Amino acid sequence: MIRVVIADDHTIVREGLRELLSNAGDIEVVGEAVDGHQVLERVRGVPFDVLVLDMSMPGKSGMELIRQVKSEAPKLRIVVLTMHQEHQYAVRAIRAGASGYITKDAASDQLVNAIRKVGRGGAFISAEVAEALARQAQGGSEAAPHESLTDREFQVLKLLVSGAPLTGIGEELHLSVKTISAHKARILQKLGLSNQAELIRYAIAHNLAEPLDRA
Repeated sequence: MIRVVIADDHTIVREGLRELLSNAGDIEVVGEAVDGHQVLERVRGVPFDVLVLDMSMPGKSGMELIRQVKSEAPKLRIVVLTMHQEHQYAVRAIRAGASGYITKDAASDQLVNAIRKVGRGGAFISAEVAEALARQAQGGSEAAPHESLTDREFQVLKLLVSGAPLTGIGEELHLSVKTISAHKARILQKLGLSNQAELIRYAIAHNLAEPLDRA
Protein backbone atom coordinates (compact mmCIF):
# COMPACT_ATOMS: atom_id res chain seq x y z
CA MET A 1 0.00 0.00 0.00
CA ILE A 2 1.33 3.44 -0.98
CA ARG A 3 0.61 6.00 1.75
CA VAL A 4 -0.12 9.49 0.40
CA VAL A 5 -0.60 13.01 1.75
CA ILE A 6 -2.50 15.50 -0.45
CA ALA A 7 -1.40 19.14 -0.28
CA ASP A 8 -3.72 21.65 -1.97
CA ASP A 9 -5.43 24.78 -0.64
CA HIS A 10 -8.73 24.04 -2.38
CA THR A 11 -11.13 21.77 -0.48
CA ILE A 12 -12.91 20.52 -3.59
CA VAL A 13 -9.59 19.49 -5.15
CA ARG A 14 -8.51 17.58 -2.05
CA GLU A 15 -11.87 15.83 -1.79
CA GLY A 16 -11.75 14.84 -5.45
CA LEU A 17 -8.21 13.54 -5.17
CA ARG A 18 -9.01 11.62 -1.99
CA GLU A 19 -11.93 9.85 -3.70
CA LEU A 20 -9.89 9.14 -6.83
CA LEU A 21 -6.93 7.70 -4.95
CA SER A 22 -9.04 5.75 -2.48
CA ASN A 23 -10.60 3.89 -5.42
CA ALA A 24 -7.19 2.88 -6.76
CA GLY A 25 -6.96 -0.06 -4.39
CA ASP A 26 -3.24 0.15 -3.62
CA ILE A 27 -3.13 3.80 -2.47
CA GLU A 28 -4.13 5.07 0.97
CA VAL A 29 -4.61 8.80 1.70
CA VAL A 30 -3.29 9.25 5.24
CA GLY A 31 -3.42 13.05 5.49
CA GLU A 32 -4.08 16.42 3.89
CA ALA A 33 -2.52 19.88 4.01
CA VAL A 34 -3.79 23.30 2.95
CA ASP A 35 -0.53 25.27 3.07
CA GLY A 36 3.22 24.93 3.43
CA HIS A 37 3.05 24.99 7.23
CA GLN A 38 0.70 22.02 7.33
CA VAL A 39 2.82 20.18 4.76
CA LEU A 40 5.79 20.36 7.12
CA GLU A 41 3.59 19.28 10.03
CA ARG A 42 2.54 16.17 8.08
CA VAL A 43 6.14 15.44 7.09
CA ARG A 44 7.16 15.61 10.76
CA GLY A 45 4.16 13.54 11.85
CA VAL A 46 2.72 10.30 10.50
CA PRO A 47 5.02 8.37 8.11
CA PHE A 48 3.96 8.27 4.46
CA ASP A 49 5.48 7.50 1.06
CA VAL A 50 4.35 10.13 -1.45
CA LEU A 51 3.45 13.81 -1.12
CA VAL A 52 1.07 15.06 -3.85
CA LEU A 53 1.93 18.74 -3.85
CA ASP A 54 0.26 21.77 -5.42
CA MET A 55 2.88 24.35 -6.46
CA SER A 56 0.82 27.42 -5.54
CA MET A 57 -0.42 27.35 -1.97
CA PRO A 58 -0.50 30.16 0.62
CA GLY A 59 2.73 30.87 2.46
CA LYS A 60 5.80 28.83 1.67
CA SER A 61 5.29 26.92 -1.55
CA GLY A 62 6.91 25.86 -4.80
CA MET A 63 10.60 25.08 -5.05
CA GLU A 64 11.38 26.42 -1.58
CA LEU A 65 8.90 24.03 0.02
CA ILE A 66 10.10 21.08 -2.03
CA ARG A 67 13.68 21.69 -0.91
CA GLN A 68 12.68 21.97 2.76
CA VAL A 69 10.60 18.80 2.61
CA LYS A 70 13.48 16.88 1.04
CA SER A 71 15.94 18.25 3.60
CA GLU A 72 13.75 16.98 6.44
CA ALA A 73 12.63 13.74 4.79
CA PRO A 74 15.14 12.76 2.06
CA LYS A 75 13.39 9.45 1.31
CA LEU A 76 9.95 11.00 0.87
CA ARG A 77 8.83 11.06 -2.76
CA ILE A 78 7.07 14.13 -4.18
CA VAL A 79 4.64 14.33 -7.10
CA VAL A 80 3.94 17.91 -8.14
CA LEU A 81 0.36 18.49 -9.28
CA THR A 82 -0.02 21.93 -10.82
CA MET A 83 -1.68 24.21 -13.35
CA HIS A 84 1.72 25.28 -14.73
CA GLN A 85 2.25 23.48 -18.03
CA GLU A 86 5.62 25.02 -18.95
CA HIS A 87 8.40 22.45 -18.86
CA GLN A 88 10.67 24.99 -17.17
CA TYR A 89 8.54 24.67 -14.02
CA ALA A 90 8.89 20.90 -14.21
CA VAL A 91 12.65 21.10 -14.67
CA ARG A 92 13.00 23.34 -11.62
CA ALA A 93 10.71 21.13 -9.53
CA ILE A 94 12.69 18.00 -10.40
CA ARG A 95 15.98 19.76 -9.68
CA ALA A 96 14.56 20.86 -6.31
CA GLY A 97 13.81 17.25 -5.37
CA ALA A 98 10.46 16.21 -6.85
CA SER A 99 10.19 12.79 -8.48
CA GLY A 100 7.12 13.47 -10.60
CA TYR A 101 5.37 16.36 -12.31
CA ILE A 102 1.84 16.29 -13.68
CA THR A 103 -0.61 19.02 -14.65
CA LYS A 104 -4.15 19.26 -13.30
CA ASP A 105 -5.67 18.87 -16.74
CA ALA A 106 -4.13 15.41 -17.14
CA ALA A 107 -6.33 12.31 -17.10
CA SER A 108 -7.03 10.93 -13.63
CA ASP A 109 -5.37 7.61 -14.42
CA GLN A 110 -2.14 9.49 -15.17
CA LEU A 111 -2.00 10.77 -11.60
CA VAL A 112 -2.61 7.29 -10.23
CA ASN A 113 0.12 5.89 -12.47
CA ALA A 114 2.48 8.71 -11.45
CA ILE A 115 1.95 7.97 -7.75
CA ARG A 116 2.48 4.26 -8.29
CA LYS A 117 5.66 4.77 -10.28
CA VAL A 118 7.11 7.35 -7.90
CA GLY A 119 6.03 5.35 -4.86
CA ARG A 120 8.05 2.41 -6.16
CA GLY A 121 11.16 4.50 -6.56
CA GLY A 122 10.78 5.66 -10.15
CA ALA A 123 10.26 9.06 -11.75
CA PHE A 124 7.33 10.44 -13.74
CA ILE A 125 8.34 13.19 -16.17
CA SER A 126 7.79 13.98 -19.83
CA ALA A 127 10.36 13.38 -22.56
CA GLU A 128 10.73 17.17 -22.97
CA VAL A 129 11.57 17.62 -19.29
CA ALA A 130 14.04 14.73 -19.39
CA GLU A 131 15.73 16.32 -22.40
CA ALA A 132 15.93 19.72 -20.72
CA LEU A 133 17.45 18.16 -17.59
CA ALA A 134 20.04 16.34 -19.68
CA ARG A 135 20.90 19.52 -21.55
CA GLN A 136 21.40 21.45 -18.34
CA ALA A 137 23.49 18.65 -16.85
CA GLN A 138 25.75 18.80 -19.89
CA GLY A 139 26.05 22.57 -19.63
CA GLY A 140 24.82 22.91 -23.20
CA SER A 141 24.82 26.30 -24.89
CA GLU A 142 21.24 25.82 -26.09
CA ALA A 143 19.74 26.84 -22.75
CA ALA A 144 17.39 29.83 -22.96
CA PRO A 145 18.38 32.96 -20.99
CA HIS A 146 15.53 32.54 -18.48
CA GLU A 147 16.95 29.17 -17.44
CA SER A 148 19.75 31.08 -15.70
CA LEU A 149 17.27 32.75 -13.35
CA THR A 150 17.11 31.61 -9.74
CA ASP A 151 13.88 29.98 -8.61
CA ARG A 152 12.85 33.18 -6.83
CA GLU A 153 13.61 35.29 -9.90
CA PHE A 154 11.64 32.91 -12.08
CA GLN A 155 8.73 33.13 -9.64
CA VAL A 156 8.85 36.94 -9.77
CA LEU A 157 9.06 36.87 -13.58
CA LYS A 158 5.88 34.78 -13.79
CA LEU A 159 4.03 37.15 -11.50
CA LEU A 160 5.26 40.20 -13.41
CA VAL A 161 4.09 38.92 -16.78
CA SER A 162 0.76 37.83 -15.30
CA GLY A 163 0.08 41.51 -14.65
CA ALA A 164 0.56 41.55 -10.88
CA PRO A 165 1.80 44.91 -9.48
CA LEU A 166 4.99 45.06 -7.44
CA THR A 167 3.02 45.59 -4.23
CA GLY A 168 0.87 42.53 -4.96
CA ILE A 169 3.92 40.41 -5.73
CA GLY A 170 5.55 41.56 -2.49
CA GLU A 171 2.46 40.62 -0.48
CA GLU A 172 2.20 37.21 -2.11
CA LEU A 173 5.88 36.37 -1.60
CA HIS A 174 6.14 38.11 1.77
CA LEU A 175 8.88 40.41 0.49
CA SER A 176 9.25 44.19 0.40
CA VAL A 177 8.53 46.18 -2.76
CA LYS A 178 12.20 47.21 -2.72
CA THR A 179 13.26 43.55 -2.82
CA ILE A 180 10.82 42.78 -5.65
CA SER A 181 12.17 45.78 -7.59
CA ALA A 182 15.69 44.45 -7.13
CA HIS A 183 14.61 41.02 -8.42
CA LYS A 184 12.98 42.67 -11.43
CA ALA A 185 16.16 44.60 -12.22
CA ARG A 186 18.25 41.40 -12.07
CA ILE A 187 15.76 39.56 -14.26
CA LEU A 188 15.92 42.28 -16.93
CA GLN A 189 19.72 42.28 -16.75
CA LYS A 190 20.04 38.50 -17.07
CA LEU A 191 17.64 38.41 -20.01
CA GLY A 192 19.25 41.40 -21.72
CA LEU A 193 16.01 43.40 -21.63
CA SER A 194 15.28 47.05 -20.87
CA ASN A 195 11.71 47.30 -19.64
CA GLN A 196 8.44 45.57 -18.75
CA ALA A 197 7.14 45.60 -22.32
CA GLU A 198 10.21 43.72 -23.56
CA LEU A 199 9.86 41.29 -20.65
CA ILE A 200 6.27 40.51 -21.63
CA ARG A 201 7.27 39.98 -25.26
CA TYR A 202 10.07 37.66 -24.15
CA ALA A 203 7.66 35.71 -21.93
CA ILE A 204 5.17 35.29 -24.78
CA ALA A 205 7.91 34.14 -27.15
CA HIS A 206 9.06 31.51 -24.64
CA ASN A 207 5.58 30.38 -23.55
CA LEU A 208 6.01 31.86 -20.07
CA ALA A 209 3.12 34.32 -20.21
CA GLU A 210 0.26 32.10 -19.08
CA PRO A 211 -1.59 33.96 -16.29
CA LEU A 212 -1.18 32.35 -12.89
CA ASP A 213 -4.14 30.26 -11.80
CA ARG A 214 -4.77 29.54 -8.14
CA ALA A 215 -6.77 26.41 -8.86
